[in-house]
Amino acid sequence: MTRYAQVALSVVGSAILLFSCSEQRAEASSSAEEAMMTEYSEDLSIINSQNGRRSYHFVTPLLEGYTLAREPYREFRKGIKITTYQDDSLSSVDAVLTANYAIYYENRELWEAKGNVVVEKSDGKTLYTQQLFWNARTGKIYSNVDSKIVQNNGRDVFIGEGFESDEEFKDWRFRRMKGRMEVEMKQRADSTAADSTTLRRGAAQRPSEPKN
Repeated sequence: MTRYAQVALSVVGSAILLFSCSEQRAEASSSAEEAMMTEYSEDLSIINSQNGRRSYHFVTPLLEGYTLAREPYREFRKGIKITTYQDDSLSSVDAVLTANYAIYYENRELWEAKGNVVVEKSDGKTLYTQQLFWNARTGKIYSNVDSKIVQNNGRDVFIGEGFESDEEFKDWRFRRMKGRMEVEMKQRADSTAADSTTLRRGAAQRPSEPKN
């Protein structure tokens, strides 16, 4: 009986060891697949035009995709430029976004842009920040770092922390306003160029849309 028990324990121990090794190999294989690049493209330029929906032109020096990851994503390590249009004619530019780096999480339809992020709207508003998120599913744009909005041809400058907006940049606000500057533009006698001469810092307040 003792001999049989020793043999049985030896068999069970071997089975556990084999199962553990197999499980480790499976985990290693899974990790390798997740880290495997499945898409690669250089100097990519994509124009998407869909009837009845907003069109866009997407340009990037480098795209790397990881579609086998637990959370599939596409990475743009050399920056992006996205131009959106008001219709599918590709003639009326709505906004232009540029950034030094971007990543797109496919399942969540979430974009993250980082490094010198600039969004220029056709109505004259420009957003400057170092990090910006765009949730394509909810249509929300937001940032958790300091951001700056410039509008009215540079005369109104808003600075704050924690930026939130809709996709149209019509309903936007800061979670914490840090200040507002109004720049008066005056003509110099010896030049036709406008010269910024006066800065007035107003009390922190929630920004409002410029009057037409």
